[in-house]
Amino acid sequence: MLYNSIIVKLSIFCLFINYLHSEDVGSTRLYFVNASLQRVTYSSSVGVSLPCPAGGTPSAILRWYLATGDDIYDVPHIRHVHANGTLQLYSFSPSAYNSYIHDNDYFCTAENQAGKIRSPNIRIKAVFREPYTVRVADQRSMRGNVAVFKCLIPAAGQEYVSGVAWGGGNRFSITSFGALYISDVQKEDALSTYRCITKHKYSGETRQSNGARLSVMDPNESSPTILDSFQAGEVNAGQSIELPCTAGGYPSPTVRWLKDGRPLPSDARWTRRLTGLTISDLRQEDSGSYACEVTNSFGSKEVSGQLHVIDPLRVTLSPKNLKTGISSTLFFTCTVEGSPEYTISWYRNTEPIMPDQHISIQGQHNDTLQITAAQKFHSGAYQCFASRKGHTAQDFSIILLEDGTPRIVASFSERVVNPGEPFSLKCSAKGAPPPSITWTLDDEPVVRDSTYKTSQYTLSDGLTVSHVNVSSPLIRDGGVYRCVARNSAGSAEYQARINVRGPPRIRPMRDITAVAGRNTYITCRVIGYPYYSIKWLKDGMQLPDNHRQVLFDNGTLRLTDVQKGADEGTYLCSVLIQPQVSINQTVHVTVKVPPLIQPFDIPSTSVGKLMYIACVVSSGDMPIRITWHKDGQLIVPGSASGVAIETKEFMSSLQISKVTLKHNGNYTCIASNAAATVSWERQLIVTVPPRFVVQPNNQDCIYGKAGVLNCSVEGYPPPKVMWKHAKGVGNPQQYHPVPLTGRIQIMSNGSLLIRHVLEDDRGYYLCQASNGVGSDISKSMILTVKIPAMITSHPNTTMARKGQTKELNCTARGEQPIIIRWERGDTVIDAERNPRYSITINKKGDEVISTLKLNPAERGDSVFFSCHAINSYGEGRGLIQLTVQEPPDPPELEVREVKDRSMNLRWIQRFDGNSIITSYDIEYKNKSDSWDHMYTTRNISPTNNQANIVELHPACVYSIRMYSYNKIGRSLPSKELTISTEEAPPDGPPIEVVLQPMTSQSIRVTWRAPKKELQNGVIRGYQIGYRENGPGSNGQYSIVEMKATGDSEVYTLDNLKKFAQYGVVVQAFNRAGTGPSSTEINATTLEDVPSEPPQNVRAISVTSDEAVITWAEPPRLTLHGVLKGYRVVFWSLFPDGEWGEMQNITTTREQVELRGLEKFTNYSVQVLAYTQAGDGVRSNVLYIQTREDLPGPPAGIKAVPASANSVMVSWLTPHKPNGVIRKYTIYCSSPGSGQPAPSEYEANPEMLFYRITHLTRGKQYHIWAAAVTTAGRGNISSKVTVEPAGKVPAKILSFSGTVTTPWMKEVRLPCSSVGEPTPTIKWTKDSEDSAIPVTADSQRQILSNGTLVLRSVKAEDSGYYTCTATNTLGFDTIIVNLVVQVPPDQPRLTVSTTSTSSITLAWIPGDNGGSSIRGFVLQYSVDNTEEWRDVFISSTERSFRLDNLRCGTWYKVKLAAKNSVGSGRISEIIEAKTHGREPVFNKDQPLLTHINSTHAGLNLQGWTSGGCPITDLMLDFRPKGTWAWQTLKANSTTQLFLSELREATWYELKMRACNSAGCGNQTSQFATTDYDGSEQTPELFFFYAKSLAEMLISKNNRTIDTPVKGPPQGPRLHIDIPRVQLLIEDKEGIKQIGEDKAAVPVTDTEFSQSVNPQNFCTGVSLHHQALIQNSGPLIDMSDIRPGTNPVSRKSIKSVHSSRNRYSSQWTLSRPSQSQSTASARTLTSDWRTMGSHGITATESDSYSASLSPATDKGRNSMVSTESASSTYEELARAYEHAKLEEHLQHAKFTITECFISDSSSDQMTTGTNDPADSMTSLSTPSEPGICRFTASPPKPQDYDRGKNVAVPIPHRGRHKTLDSSKQQALTLGHSGPSSLGSVSSGTATLPQRTLTMPSSNAAATASTSSTGSNPLNSNKGGSRDSLLESSSSALGRLQKQSVGAYSKSYTLV
Repeated sequence: MLYNSIIVKLSIFCLFINYLHSEDVGSTRLYFVNASLQRVTYSSSVGVSLPCPAGGTPSAILRWYLATGDDIYDVPHIRHVHANGTLQLYSFSPSAYNSYIHDNDYFCTAENQAGKIRSPNIRIKAVFREPYTVRVADQRSMRGNVAVFKCLIPAAGQEYVSGVAWGGGNRFSITSFGALYISDVQKEDALSTYRCITKHKYSGETRQSNGARLSVMDPNESSPTILDSFQAGEVNAGQSIELPCTAGGYPSPTVRWLKDGRPLPSDARWTRRLTGLTISDLRQEDSGSYACEVTNSFGSKEVSGQLHVIDPLRVTLSPKNLKTGISSTLFFTCTVEGSPEYTISWYRNTEPIMPDQHISIQGQHNDTLQITAAQKFHSGAYQCFASRKGHTAQDFSIILLEDGTPRIVASFSERVVNPGEPFSLKCSAKGAPPPSITWTLDDEPVVRDSTYKTSQYTLSDGLTVSHVNVSSPLIRDGGVYRCVARNSAGSAEYQARINVRGPPRIRPMRDITAVAGRNTYITCRVIGYPYYSIKWLKDGMQLPDNHRQVLFDNGTLRLTDVQKGADEGTYLCSVLIQPQVSINQTVHVTVKVPPLIQPFDIPSTSVGKLMYIACVVSSGDMPIRITWHKDGQLIVPGSASGVAIETKEFMSSLQISKVTLKHNGNYTCIASNAAATVSWERQLIVTVPPRFVVQPNNQDCIYGKAGVLNCSVEGYPPPKVMWKHAKGVGNPQQYHPVPLTGRIQIMSNGSLLIRHVLEDDRGYYLCQASNGVGSDISKSMILTVKIPAMITSHPNTTMARKGQTKELNCTARGEQPIIIRWERGDTVIDAERNPRYSITINKKGDEVISTLKLNPAERGDSVFFSCHAINSYGEGRGLIQLTVQEPPDPPELEVREVKDRSMNLRWIQRFDGNSIITSYDIEYKNKSDSWDHMYTTRNISPTNNQANIVELHPACVYSIRMYSYNKIGRSLPSKELTISTEEAPPDGPPIEVVLQPMTSQSIRVTWRAPKKELQNGVIRGYQIGYRENGPGSNGQYSIVEMKATGDSEVYTLDNLKKFAQYGVVVQAFNRAGTGPSSTEINATTLEDVPSEPPQNVRAISVTSDEAVITWAEPPRLTLHGVLKGYRVVFWSLFPDGEWGEMQNITTTREQVELRGLEKFTNYSVQVLAYTQAGDGVRSNVLYIQTREDLPGPPAGIKAVPASANSVMVSWLTPHKPNGVIRKYTIYCSSPGSGQPAPSEYEANPEMLFYRITHLTRGKQYHIWAAAVTTAGRGNISSKVTVEPAGKVPAKILSFSGTVTTPWMKEVRLPCSSVGEPTPTIKWTKDSEDSAIPVTADSQRQILSNGTLVLRSVKAEDSGYYTCTATNTLGFDTIIVNLVVQVPPDQPRLTVSTTSTSSITLAWIPGDNGGSSIRGFVLQYSVDNTEEWRDVFISSTERSFRLDNLRCGTWYKVKLAAKNSVGSGRISEIIEAKTHGREPVFNKDQPLLTHINSTHAGLNLQGWTSGGCPITDLMLDFRPKGTWAWQTLKANSTTQLFLSELREATWYELKMRACNSAGCGNQTSQFATTDYDGSEQTPELFFFYAKSLAEMLISKNNRTIDTPVKGPPQGPRLHIDIPRVQLLIEDKEGIKQIGEDKAAVPVTDTEFSQSVNPQNFCTGVSLHHQALIQNSGPLIDMSDIRPGTNPVSRKSIKSVHSSRNRYSSQWTLSRPSQSQSTASARTLTSDWRTMGSHGITATESDSYSASLSPATDKGRNSMVSTESASSTYEELARAYEHAKLEEHLQHAKFTITECFISDSSSDQMTTGTNDPADSMTSLSTPSEPGICRFTASPPKPQDYDRGKNVAVPIPHRGRHKTLDSSKQQALTLGHSGPSSLGSVSSGTATLPQRTLTMPSSNAAATASTSSTGSNPLNSNKGGSRDSLLESSSSALGRLQKQSVGAYSKSYTLV
């Protein structure tokens, strides 16, 4: 934080004087001096003087108060207030400390006639001399960087101690915040020792820190490291601030400053320095977020913080000074500038203002004060205080309230106006508050209307001005105008006549009632003008006729002191309007006489007497009402008041029968009538002589504390108490009045308060009371002052030498007895138990001297000793700093750098013996030698802390020690270091290097290590350099590195060029470097097949059966061997889409002639080159067609009679058309006809039948046919004989044969017939031994011409179809074989070999679907993705290698074949992994290479790549117990330093190294050292048990121990888990139900109602309320990842080679009554495996779990898992092992993903009839399985809750029969062999295996499956992995199980 602290030097004051500027207030004023003074801190050994910051003129009375409002009183030698208002606090000893005085808030007031003001609170705090130490930590810096040292001061002393100087450097600068910066660090800076010197701000005491060293390192490329930074803070505007930001790194980082995310604008106030950013003359706009970015080429760091610039509070109170009248309304506004957050408080004359009926405080911040109806007592000084976080500002105003009765200051005069002549009247009045003015005309109010216009306003000086304007006056507007000014203080009026010319007349006048004794005015209401005079007459006499009557010029008559008899009557106003002409008007005056009370007095009386008081009214109009009041309240006569009242017509008496004290008071007689109300008041005094309520008694008081001398009296009048004092403890000689000061006061009850008792206060005291009634009373007492124990003398510091005797003295005084206790630090010294100490006591007068003797003085005595003086009244302390000097400790020697022939030593001098180090000595020797043969370096300067030792021997072991010296002597030798010099690079190469080509891309290199004498250390590994020596190579070696494994080594170079010569060299290396290389040896990789086909392949058809193929040689670089020749691969393509047989011809030429080809046939041709390694890549398919030739004969011919003179001829196309058939020629001849040539008929080539007419009935004819192409007529068909006939039996013209078609097409099977009568057609399909008639439906149709139409044919449509034509003369049939071609069946895909970058696959094709396979499509993807890549492979290939794959990565591969129909079924997806694994940290390597208080070096060379290069290396670390991780990304693979660590702190470290195979993790914990190098005590850590991953992987590959016999017992499953991720997530823990030791029973009703097995779905965890406990598992096995569900076309045999999909149904069953009484709930899962043809294989697993009531046996519950694979068991085992750790006791594990493969039938091993043997026989999996896990750790509060909860233990119950002596048995049932038989019938059932928990009184019985049971096998064997205990103790624990349940989730797919 950046703090703004105000330190006031009291000797200098800045004067800020606020004067009152108001001429109303006069010369009286108040002001402040140094109003900003709000905190004073001083040393207890110095004291302080503090003038009052307030004053006034004329001289003000200055007083000091505590913030609580208590007066300040003088305490001799402690506190004194001088006459000039200065507060003096004297120096004092610790025993005299009083927080009430020395650490409190004070304020000072100034008071004069203007008012009273107070200063803000001033915090006055005394600071003691307390022990503290100053430290400086060692620092590290690279040469050229900046080094920063900070003075580390304990938090308790930081407020009072500051660093004032640094020692030890010759190039440094000190920042404003006390840090030492060394710029451009050089090597010589490491030679200095850096010390910080601090100074106490108030006592001036200085301290020097320890010496710190700077380690200077050579520049090493690294990202920036922050050395000094800033945080958020506040600072006042106008000040300066320095934001430190310095960083180290190489290259030297650049610094960029940002404000609110933007670069700093140019401003001269902002200066960038080495130390950071300095901002001067701060302004509010400088507030914001500041960021310092340090960057170099290796990274960047940022430091940010929020700066708040706070304007100091400034307060302005308005109005400033005001003089106004009583009853005014006042508003004060307090305006605050500066900080936006503040609070406002109000004071009047230093007293807080509380809202009441007159005062209200308003505004959002209480910034407005309103006073309504102000009274005289509201005058004074008003102050507004604004406060924020300890800072206060104020302003004040002086208010003077006076009597504000209005007075008329300006008026109008009498005048005469003409009618219609406007006039204006003005009346001005002044008063406080400003008055309001009203107008009357002849006593009638002037109403504002069209005639009268009135206005009124108030000027700034408070003057109220009012006008009346008459714009067009009439006669009636004349008369006497009166203005009346009124305010709350009173009223004033003025009147004058305004005459309007016109006939005079008198307005009617109202009668007047006057009060006798007062003045009355009678106005003659005459209007009009002119008139001559106005006269008044009474009883015919003209007035005035006496001195009480006055007639004004305007005709108004005033009667003064009205008398009833003289002035009452009728008055006549006579106005002379013309000579001898008058007008008159009368008015009657009635005089009312007010009551007059005859004065009376009330004599004093005493308690118990009678009292009679009479009140007589001597005059006044009747009736008169008389009442009595006491103290302003009406008296109600009666027994309650003790007063009786008797009232007559004009008098009333008050009677008190027995006077008591409550009758004291003022009594008032009030008389009233219609005229007035009058009163007379007198006081009744009831006197009581004084008496003691509490008498003074002798009393003890403690010096320095407050004391009260009790004395309480009563009487009336209240007695006056006076205290007197007589010094001395003997008989009192003379009493003197006690001077009353702030320290001594008389309390309201008469007791004497002494706030701070002094020794002089002891003596006699007299309490005297009097009230003028009776005699005075008095009582004396003795005050004894008890002195608390206090230390009066002791040394502050002293020195001693170790081993010698040292004495420490303390002198104390006070009340006896005094006990003096010595403490060493915070520990009390017990001299009796520690003989090294002795304490002696001596008394000298009233002093006690205690001596502590240390014999001998030890190092640990260099602490603060304190002597404590204690008596019954207090305690005093003396602090002594003892320094014990001795020879220094030996230096802590360490090796900074070891080379092969030199080493650099560094040392730390932890303890210098409390004496400055003068020199060092270093000694070293060969370890095998004695110290007599040592080498010495002497008198090393004490300013050095490192040295280089040279001319050492490589790989040798040395012993080194060191001494340090001070003025006391030499230290002991340091701890002897044994150091081995570094290894030198090997001097010899590896020997016997041999190269052996392994493949076309790999060469194996073997060699032996260099000769022993040339190794120069331990050979760590080898570098194999290899380069291609062929043409075009660049000659550069490629380097691979491997670790040494022994004397003989072997390495295989991969990914080389094929059939290329390589040169190989080998170099050995050790820690020092690489040795010479071996002589280059050459080897050539093996031949490989050519990777490119021949070029420019061309094909030319020569004849109808011959073609020539030519090509060019492939590029030489693609041959990859010696070219052996070429192969030409060709095959025919038939019109129906089928391929002919594939043929090939081998040749060494680049041309070949293909002879014997089919005529007019399309051929596909490919050419490839081959080497010794095999065939290369084929060329692209080239298509050619042979030329046309004569066609072959028609494939068949038929001739049948159609009528008596015609026949129908039909034929088939030739098998070999040898061209395009242009036409057919049909020949017909008749034997014996004599015609030399047959008749010829031509038929269209699309027509395959012809009718020959005009024949002779009954005559035979020979008919044959031939096809014709462009080459000519082909061979003729066979001849058929036919004879026309009149009646023709049914004959079919169509031919039998085979029809081939792709599936899903429409097929037409012709059946054309002839016959007379017309034949009927019938189609049938052969089915085994019977023929099924073909009926028409949506898929089949028989046309009228007999053609059978089959739509969307499928494979099942294949078969033999028979067409029968029938009429009455006969029938004919043909049989057509329909072949439907389908896509090929799935291939069987396997993995043959793998490498780091390739996977070689092999396969066996499936059925071709009736059409030759044309190729394969291979698809592959990375295991955890669904991004498939396609590879197209030739139909002749049966293997393929996938290249350029990622190292150590799992791949998924699948294959499909293609034929003319399309792509077939995809093979089973297999998974394979390239060689390589994730990085692993070598346990033999140290993780940490170096640790000090702020840095830790990490060894990154410990990572092994796993065969795949490491790509990323991340580090996370944090202080133990914190949440936030700091992350680093390593850019080096050798060493990394963690910097800016906290000293003496445990850290958690996580390292993560990644390559393409995955990531390896390494965790560790380490502790930084203390600043002095001391190591931290190891903490107790909880470690996880062996992870699930390790345990599961360790069980990955099992050997089969038991021979397998007999037939298989059904499908067997095997699950391999080669990869497991254990994820720990912070999930909500499961709450416990019930107490720890209480089982929660589950009733039958609950099971039947709550658990319905049919309602559970796959993948849903069961959370029955009664089953939720701390750690018990309900198991949820879900098919999370969809699999495949293939259906085989062949047989059920393929069920084993398919990937199965598993689902599970879990049933919670309650035990039957026949089961054990210690019932356990059984959880059963049914696995259903979907196979081919809908076959479902089912297996059941049973889990039983219960709670154990015994805490120590809480983990002995059992879970039996006997599933289709041992994986279940491994899961349970892993879970149990993890559960054994308390840290995972309540973890929830979820298997989130599993791939499971079952074994193929070909790989199944023959089983046996023995069920036990069958279950132990596990076949080799066709593919591995993969599982992933998640786990939720428990909440911390759950660790103890489940200690007595049973934890499942896995068990494989393979018919294990226990000894009968144990009286326990476990029985496991299995299904019989019938489970296998069900397979052939379409249902495969796996045996159900259920474990039954044994009861305590009987052995368990066997449970059977639904399909049958077998006798129990008595073999005692079992799983070697079983955790089940066979001992009686284990079974005994089973007996104690009680009902319980668990909630755990396994999800297995």
